[in-house]
Amino acid sequence: MLRAFQWDLARQVERLDVLLKLLPRYADWGYNELYLHLEDAVEYPSLPTVARADAYSHRQLHRLVNTAERHGIRTVPIVNLLGHTQYLIKAPALRDLNELRAPDGSPLERGQICPLHADTLAVAEKLLHDTAPFCTAGKVHVGLDESFHLGKCPRCRAEIADRGLAAHFAGHVNRLHTLTSSRGLQLGLWADMLNFIPSAIPLLPRDIAAYDWYYYPFTRHPRVELFNFAESDLATPLAKHGIDYWGCPMNGAFRYEPLPLFRDRLANLRSWWKRCHDTNAAGFLVTSWEAYRLALETTTVVDAAAASLWLNPKKSTDDETLLTAGFERVFGKGKKLSARHAARTALAADARAFTGYARWEINDRWDLRAATTRSPASRLRTSTGHWSLVTGHSPSSPSAPFTLHPSPFTLPRPLASSLAFLAYLESRDTFVARAADGIFALRRTLASSARPNSQLSTLNSQLGSSPLIRLRLDDLTRDARVFARQLATGRRAARAMWLRTRDAKVRGQNELILDADAARLATWRTFLRSLRRRPDLALDTTPVCGRWQLVFTVENIAPALQKIVVEQQQPDRTWRELRARHTIEFRSEAAQPRANISRLFSTPIDDPSRPLRLSLRGLGQVAIRDLALTNCVTTLRPAAWPRTTKKILGHPAPTRGFPDITRTLATLPLRFPR
Repeated sequence: MLRAFQWDLARQVERLDVLLKLLPRYADWGYNELYLHLEDAVEYPSLPTVARADAYSHRQLHRLVNTAERHGIRTVPIVNLLGHTQYLIKAPALRDLNELRAPDGSPLERGQICPLHADTLAVAEKLLHDTAPFCTAGKVHVGLDESFHLGKCPRCRAEIADRGLAAHFAGHVNRLHTLTSSRGLQLGLWADMLNFIPSAIPLLPRDIAAYDWYYYPFTRHPRVELFNFAESDLATPLAKHGIDYWGCPMNGAFRYEPLPLFRDRLANLRSWWKRCHDTNAAGFLVTSWEAYRLALETTTVVDAAAASLWLNPKKSTDDETLLTAGFERVFGKGKKLSARHAARTALAADARAFTGYARWEINDRWDLRAATTRSPASRLRTSTGHWSLVTGHSPSSPSAPFTLHPSPFTLPRPLASSLAFLAYLESRDTFVARAADGIFALRRTLASSARPNSQLSTLNSQLGSSPLIRLRLDDLTRDARVFARQLATGRRAARAMWLRTRDAKVRGQNELILDADAARLATWRTFLRSLRRRPDLALDTTPVCGRWQLVFTVENIAPALQKIVVEQQQPDRTWRELRARHTIEFRSEAAQPRANISRLFSTPIDDPSRPLRLSLRGLGQVAIRDLALTNCVTTLRPAAWPRTTKKILGHPAPTRGFPDITRTLATLPLRFPR
């Protein structure tokens, strides 16, 4: 069975010297194939408008591929040719390839390429021509995953109506297969679309390879997120048709996560390793995605840990043993450097994971943390637990409280920097929640202190001299000073994570988040100074909450692909989206058919007189409870909705068929007493 690893250079260009030094180590660990996810991260001489500014030159990629081959590692480029083809559509000269069209028929700026467009095969031929020299494994991977826009343009709708969706999808694969076969290359594709169109399998060429991916632990078969995590066995029908089957775990993190969830990653590796043996798979590919917010070495450690599955098959494969071996292979040994200490610390950090859209939305806005029923500390403890850096044994439960254990050992720098950045993210959560609670406390004080019929100037003069209000403002100002120091620490950590393997002249994505945080902090401090002159400003929209706040709890009872949307009716009677959030959380406890995950949803409302409604889009069901509209002086609850009652929105996710991930499943009008 082939053993492969992947670098997602499309999402994050790494320094070439770093990658070259890693190749002999991967060879020592027993890997024999390298998959390069490229998109616009490499120059295409035949399509010069595709490559981005920091793309690798052909010469650089030749050097990488040739070095890999000298060490016994053959290369497979990944050239997306259906889903994830924004790298093509972004080029104005190629935009007409887009499946998605405006009402006037013009191509939208975002989407995926149309498989029936007259120029699609010509563009595919040019891409394959330019990447063929890098196909030293005799294969090219054409992607095709997550292609949910199939059948949106008129020509594709017509073919699907005539021949069916399976023939439409398989037809595209067969046409690409003709191109790859003419170059003597085996075609590879991600297998996820075959979960939704299983009848396409008998229509596919027999000499291709299908790469089955799923990034959470499983016992028997991998699961399908969009089908409420129902099990799916693609190995059997693919083998029946003579198609090579690959199993694909993942080594890293999702979206904004600064560290892998190490327990999930290791369990996912073990699940796939067993399945690959049970199904006589052609290969085992450890994928890597979206590494731009991680220190690259933290994913390399997972790849190195995976190597124990074949290098030491008789040794224990528990989390600590695997990860200790991974840290030792990547960072070595030393008097002050203990791989076991690093592994225990990394595993313990899982309980502090910055994961899921409910956590990530603070990267964009600070007015989404306001609540009314609990203090910030208790609210955060419910969702993330108490933070402290663990340097001793990891707890038996990921949710157990941590204790700081002194240790004579130092942590590898990438891990230490990542933990410091993770600590910053939690300090930001606490700071923003305390700031919102501080505004709410000010509002209550203002409401209790205001004298009837006072002029605004007189009122502000009276309130500005109030000892209680001055005390509250002093607390908020002190918190801002403390957070400014934490922000500086976060900047140092983010920069250290970036500089390990990336261009020092470029600012990383984490640093851009911190730039935005610094701007919001400056706005907040300016607002606090204004509050000292005009305390009544706390009653209006602030940097950390709205004039009113719609607050409720979302229970993800049957995980799939749900999105909660808050909308408000406009004067012209149209509805405007105020806030939306996906419920998916990218961790094993949320990757179950049934779950009990509760998350606060809070969004500012500037005009409570206009009608509001909740919508659920996508696939699946959620429960809504504890809904209130409040300015923290007055709290309104929806009519005919008892406080203890849950509302179920949506309906069970499908277990088969092609999913419509954009449809509205339910709409719930919110009627508040006037």
